Amino acid sequence: MEVILAKTAGFCFGVKRAVDTVYKEAGKKNVYTYGPIIHNSEVVNDLKKKGVEVINSREELEALEEGTVIIRSHGVAREIYDLIHEKRLELVDATCPFVRKIHKIVEKAGNDGDQVIIVGSEHHPEVQGIKGWCTGEVHIISDAEQFEGIDLNKPTTLVSQTTFNYKKFQDLVEILNKKGYDIGVCNTICNATEERQLEAKSIAKGVDAMVVIGDKQSSNSQKLYEISKKECENTFFVQTLRDLDLKLFESTGKVGITAGASTPQKIIKEVHASMTEKSFEELLEESFVTIHNGEVVKGTVIDVKPDEIILNIGYKADGILTRSEYSNDSANVDLTTVAKVGDTMETKVLKVNDGEGQVLLTYKRLAAEKGNKRLEEAFENKEVLKAPVAQVLDGGLSVLIEEARVFIPASLVSDSYERDLKKYEGQEIEFVISEFNPRKRRVIGDRKQLLVAAKKEKQKELFEKIEAGMKVEGVVKNVTDFGAFIDLGGADGLLHISEMSWGRVENPKKVFNIGDKVTVLIKDIQGEKIALSLKFPEENPWLKAEEKYKVGSVVTGKVARMTDFGAFVELESGIDALLHVSQIAKEHIDKPSDVLSVGQEIEAKVVDFKKDDKKISLSMKALANEEEKTEE
Repeated sequence: MEVILAKTAGFCFGVKRAVDTVYKEAGKKNVYTYGPIIHNSEVVNDLKKKGVEVINSREELEALEEGTVIIRSHGVAREIYDLIHEKRLELVDATCPFVRKIHKIVEKAGNDGDQVIIVGSEHHPEVQGIKGWCTGEVHIISDAEQFEGIDLNKPTTLVSQTTFNYKKFQDLVEILNKKGYDIGVCNTICNATEERQLEAKSIAKGVDAMVVIGDKQSSNSQKLYEISKKECENTFFVQTLRDLDLKLFESTGKVGITAGASTPQKIIKEVHASMTEKSFEELLEESFVTIHNGEVVKGTVIDVKPDEIILNIGYKADGILTRSEYSNDSANVDLTTVAKVGDTMETKVLKVNDGEGQVLLTYKRLAAEKGNKRLEEAFENKEVLKAPVAQVLDGGLSVLIEEARVFIPASLVSDSYERDLKKYEGQEIEFVISEFNPRKRRVIGDRKQLLVAAKKEKQKELFEKIEAGMKVEGVVKNVTDFGAFIDLGGADGLLHISEMSWGRVENPKKVFNIGDKVTVLIKDIQGEKIALSLKFPEENPWLKAEEKYKVGSVVTGKVARMTDFGAFVELESGIDALLHVSQIAKEHIDKPSDVLSVGQEIEAKVVDFKKDDKKISLSMKALANEEEKTEE
């Protein structure tokens, strides 16, 4: 029996990406997928064993208190994203990029006033997700009869489910063209789906029997079965090898095998192997693959040296990966520290024959290509990326995402001027891609907009919870001659020099240092301006002044400053008393500085206390007279 296996059988790019994403998250606490990650019970059950649960409804999502929610490759409606953010759950988006593109198309169409027609299965999760991004009138159809009742004279945008039957979609579009409707048609059927369907049709035409492997719930697998059945009556739809009765093929000359996008390679290989009867020599010969320059190959490490890795890539010659082709920053890397015998690696073929019969491989170039795809996807989705700073340059920072370089200009590193960027070296930072043009090697990152957005959010939260009269904690951000700016965690407040103490502060820079933690009083809020104070009412020294500085009591103080009419004496921080020039000595003096000096400690008698005006008058003369009388 001759067996023909479709080259396009198995996971497509989007499904593989989604499944790989879930397996990476498996093992963490409270991991959920919104709906089965793919329509394949074998994979879903395996993930369940690894602790990944499936949420099937919005109600189940609303019941979650914590955890990670993974959006499957089919995508979901906008409201699900909003709910995940609202509940502060961790979001991992594994939506197929092709599906995400449809979301953007229908969202824009609705905003532009177009009605949207989605060609696909109404109850399929992908179609429901697309519908959830429509902002205006929307219709879902699967055949030409459903055009009835839709006003096609309106501005209209038509899209398709990615796995819809390509031939059927073409027929629908042709009907619209013949009727002369001016409709914006977007062929959003995935290329991989189209190729898989065309290949299945081609194989089914030339075989005696056809086997389609896939889950019964998988839309694209079901369509492969319908296409194959139309070309080959003897077509079987199986989920695994257990569902296949090999006796049915005992007298069959030629059999074709294809598989849906949600079917793992392991299941496909099991079916293929069971239907193939070849000698060991034939299988061995087939195992030596043919490779070409630029091809991506998987290999197993069979030897590691400090400067090269040798891999078995299934070819008649081993592959060589040198240190220089491992990484852009591997000049001093010992490769024995990054790989060991038995590891599997995916690399790209640089040269099939290096002149010595060996295959030269590159890891860094393949990683850079994947990185660029990752960056393009992040650019389109405005995704926040995180990576360590690889290099500090004169004009900004350079970071690596899977060996793809991103340049962050100095002006976009922070929301304030940064004189020295060296502090960022090796530091992990978050940013978005603001410009993506790999042809011109121009991939620009922006950290500033994230800081500005975060600052606005913090500012909003801060102003919602503070009010005048509250005590709050802050950190000294800057100190000037007139005061200090205090970071309150979302906004800065000004602590003016006059509000730093109940006493006198000559120079704020002698009192505060940047980074000091302080507890301050919110004195006033005007718009976005916050006035702060360290003059706490309960610490006001005048509260007990009347008792401490009664008229007739003798006090000690320091001369704080002098004028022509007298000297001001500091009795304690925040309380100054006036010693008039006429009360300094018994004899006449012209000015206080003839007798006193700033900082001098003096003793005097309280001769007047005015509580309401906060004024105290002293007399050294009266004290001297009393002492004289006592001596007499």
